[in-house]
This record gives sequence, structure tokens and C-alpha cells, in this order.
Amino acid sequence: MPLPIIHDRGLDGFKQLGDRTGTARVQVAQPVGDPDRRVAQVWPVPGARPGVLASSGPVTVPRLPSLPFDIVLSAVVVLPQPPLLVPELATGAAAETTGLRDACRSAVVRLAAAAPRWIAVGADPGGRRTVGPESAGTFAGFGVDVRVALDTTPGAVTAVPDPEFPLPLLIAGWAAAGTGAALRIRGELVAPDAAPSDCAELGATLAAECAATDGPVGLLIVGDGAATHTEKAPGHLDVRAGRFDEEVAAALAAADATALAALDPVLAEQLWAVGRAPWQVLAGAVTGTGTGTGGARWRGELLHSSAPFGVAYHVAVWTPLP
Repeated sequence: MPLPIIHDRGLDGFKQLGDRTGTARVQVAQPVGDPDRRVAQVWPVPGARPGVLASSGPVTVPRLPSLPFDIVLSAVVVLPQPPLLVPELATGAAAETTGLRDACRSAVVRLAAAAPRWIAVGADPGGRRTVGPESAGTFAGFGVDVRVALDTTPGAVTAVPDPEFPLPLLIAGWAAAGTGAALRIRGELVAPDAAPSDCAELGATLAAECAATDGPVGLLIVGDGAATHTEKAPGHLDVRAGRFDEEVAAALAAADATALAALDPVLAEQLWAVGRAPWQVLAGAVTGTGTGTGGARWRGELLHSSAPFGVAYHVAVWTPLP
């Protein structure tokens, strides 16, 4: 069955900006004489897989009202992933993390208001994989059996909590529960050392999927900045950490996908910045929807940026401009 499209006329009179390929092919175009709009046509391609450019042509599909292509993602929230976000785990650090925790809660409440379905992206040593919304986990490995689920809808049936559940998804489940909203979250995990091109490709694929999905979808990006800001930090002191996280904070504040995409993966690894790969998935998702670069179609807000224990924690919200 053909996937939905977002456009109001054929591609005559359009100049093509580029193609993205995933399980479907998305053709992004710009109306001639109207540089502020993007339109797209989405169609299924039998046998297509991420990273392979399909050559099949479009099928005949019913037309839908014209909409800016950017809106396939209703909102984006960026969170860090320290277990001490959870009050039961914070113990003596509760006071130092109050502002961070409040910023995280404020951000995810806004994401819950924008979309009941989230895609949570994080980095995990287990590498690239998808985790379904029926999954659940526990913070028991961090000292307290605080259980979380990726589906907070009433009556949802979830799996037995996994004691080795990936930390980014533990944070996603904890954050979702704190909103009090009925949410379903799918996890998309990448390796911490994933290549920027692979991150960009995954982001574009997720954007294409959102374009072909009915209803709003929110993107939750989870990951820390450099863990080398002080001598007592997990990675000890590296003087390059300050500038690195200043650049990350500035990019998040400006919704600057280009700057995120340009982050050096080698430097990020040396600084123990596990958020680098998820942030570059975000960059791919934004540019993959035809929104352009440099935040031209998104409004960024940096709600929090600090490094209280030698690890940088950034909280941001991106919302699409009309």
C-alpha cells in the first residue's frame, strides 16, 4: 500500500534538493520562487534498506494538503543521562542536581504535550539496534531498583524489567513517567563510536519514517557531554573539554545542525563525550527532513548547561518554526 505523501502538486515547477533513502524513498523538493518551503513525496521501495539508493520511480498516490516538510518531527528534546537525575539515586548530590532535574522535567513535559509517540536515541556499547516500546528496565544496577517502562499508556503490557537495560533508555523511561502523560517510546541505539555518516543516515531514515507516519512524533536525544572537565571527572582533566562543550551548548541553543554534524568523533571519544553520536543523529534527522542547516527552520532553546561533577550536562528543546 502506498505511503502518504506531503505535497500539493507534481514535481513540475520544483527544483530537486536531494533524495533520502531508508525503508522508503523520500524526494525533497523546493518550489521555484519559494525558498522558504519544502515539499516531499514519499513512496515505498521494495527491498530498499538504509544506505542503498533505490532507483524505482514513484507510485500513484492520493494527494494531501500542502504542508512544510519540517513538521514531520513535532519537537526535539535533548537530555543528559546521569543516573543521579533520579532522586532515589542522587543521595548526597540532590541539591547540586536540582536545577538540572527541573530543566529535564520542563523539557520532557513540553515534548509530551507535542507528541504521544517518541523516538529516543542514545549511545550504548551494544551497538546499533532498535528497542520496542514494550520493553522495561530498572536502575538496580546503579544501586536502587527504580523501574521504568517505555510505554506509559494505561493498561500497557510491558516485559519483565531488564537489569541491563541501556542507560539512555532508562533515562527516557524515567523522564516519560515524570510527565504523567500516556506515551509510547521506541529506542534507537547506536554505538558510541558510530561514524558521523552513519549517524546522519540513521537520522535521515528516522525523519523519512516520521514523514510517512500519521500523527505527531517527538524526538528525544539522550547523551552527556565531555566527562573530562576536572581532575576528579570520570575521564580526568582534559583542557579541551571546556571549548568542546561550549560549542555543543551554542549549537543546541541555536538549533545549529551543521555545528553538531561537524563534531569531531575522535576528540569526542577522547573527552568521553557519549552524546556525540546521538547529537549527530539529531543533525541528520533535521537536515534529512529538508529543513536546511544552521537552524534555519527550527528554534532552539538551551534550558540548562553545567558540569557539576566534571561531566557536561546539556538540556535543550527544539521546536519547528511555522
